[in-house]
Amino acid sequence: MNHHQNHVRQQLADQLAEAIAEALKTDLAEQERVLLVISGGSTPVMFFQTLSTKSLPWERVDITLADERWVDEQSSESNARLVREHLVQDKASSARFVPLTSTAATPEQGVADVSDQITFLAWPASAVVLGMGSDGHTASLFPDSRELDLALSSGEPLVAVRTPSQPQPRITLSADRLHQARRHFLHITGEDKRTVLARALAGDDARKLPIRAFFSCPLAIYWAP
Repeated sequence: MNHHQNHVRQQLADQLAEAIAEALKTDLAEQERVLLVISGGSTPVMFFQTLSTKSLPWERVDITLADERWVDEQSSESNARLVREHLVQDKASSARFVPLTSTAATPEQGVADVSDQITFLAWPASAVVLGMGSDGHTASLFPDSRELDLALSSGEPLVAVRTPSQPQPRITLSADRLHQARRHFLHITGEDKRTVLARALAGDDARKLPIRAFFSCPLAIYWAP
């Protein structure tokens, strides 16, 4: 990544962090606790780092993930580790972070326990920050997943997911649970993602490009080259 590109992506991260902080402040003025749902991957690291410096009553903020790989939290593949290292730091260190894993051997065995863990969060979420892959997936709603139809239609909060294109089994918030948020944001970078987004906007079959499942709600798109 060149210096200019890095600068532009930092600006995007700053703008998104400001928008999320304002959303949380707005809801905290009316309720005791609020919930932020975030996504993992490399794209949100700058956003996490900026958001962690915002002055908020973080002790009243719940944070959880849109999805997670079923790996140990010490693994470099863990979204929870990413969140702990880059977001639940600085001023945000007092936030309550609830991961989407348990000690069960598989997500199928653990989904009930994790559902119980997240029941007590401050639903509906104040904000959901989604990412998107080059295959149009968001959260762990993958076009080649055999559980995609279930994840798109289930009224349950969580779905265990296995996907041929991904090495690890996963757990994901259902589309229904992700829809139940006051605000939705999509945070993506790169020309390839812009191309995928344009293709997604030109059609409506969420099974081919699952990000389409979220075009039915107001979606604030944050993109940088």
